[in-house]
Amino acid sequence: MEIDILTIVGPTASGKTGRAVDLAEAFKGEIISGDSRQVYRGMDLGTGKDLEEYGEVPYHMIDICDAGEKYNLHRYLRDFREAYGVITSKGRLPILCGGTGMYVESALSGIVLPDVPENKELRESLSGKTLDELTTILKGYKNLHNVTDVDSVKRAIRAIEIESYYASNREEAVKADRRVSTPMNSLIIGVDIPREHRRARITERLDRRLGQGMVDEVRTLIDSGVEPEDLIYYGLEYKYLTLHVTGRLSYDEMRGQLEIAIHQFAKRQMTWFRGMEKRGFKIHWLPYDLPKDEFIAEVKSLMDEYK
Repeated sequence: MEIDILTIVGPTASGKTGRAVDLAEAFKGEIISGDSRQVYRGMDLGTGKDLEEYGEVPYHMIDICDAGEKYNLHRYLRDFREAYGVITSKGRLPILCGGTGMYVESALSGIVLPDVPENKELRESLSGKTLDELTTILKGYKNLHNVTDVDSVKRAIRAIEIESYYASNREEAVKADRRVSTPMNSLIIGVDIPREHRRARITERLDRRLGQGMVDEVRTLIDSGVEPEDLIYYGLEYKYLTLHVTGRLSYDEMRGQLEIAIHQFAKRQMTWFRGMEKRGFKIHWLPYDLPKDEFIAEVKSLMDEYK
């Protein structure tokens, strides 16, 4: 049985995009981004889109909504299915590439998330509660595998809203349960990079993007009408750059805190991918510095095993 989709995962700065492009060129594929922030227009340097890497390879799920919007997993899965259909209708190979583990795993799991409406009464009852209090409430609904659910008050309230909806709409909740969903048949390739090499590449890339104008990118977004708090909501680069631009952090404070945050983020990514393996997803890890031809040959050999 041939694979439905080829998937490339790995931590930030591991070179996933370049590897996905190499495979797309080799196997007549098109790339679907598995990144939760590259969907936003105008957020280029901070999200590491590196669009020049794609060359002539078509890509999907990048620059599909305005900065300031609250894109979410529900919308991602809907847009993912649409992109997947477009690619397969042309007889080409879909290649999912990204480091947002929750998005990638959910897409491969085949789950379908229902539309969860806003619950004004619930939101009013939660208004004024601290993040710690909201976290405790959310833990009453589920085990917190995804810490991004509670990295801000807004996110925590929305997570509680969703879980409350599922609790009172069990038929809808079943659709979101991977235990009863039909997973995609995917070959998953992990880009394996030693911790010390990853850290060095993160630092080098951060300084390069700062030099390319990442601070000015945030200023431009704010000048265009995007609220600073909305940028802070996106986390990582946009959180710390916005705190600097709005005068709450000096440049050196911003750079130092951001570097630490990115290193921590990369560690959390690897924790997620290891969790995926425990949850039944086989990831074939290949060295990040494997020569291009050898990398393609390794993947082709693995793909042939599926036939």
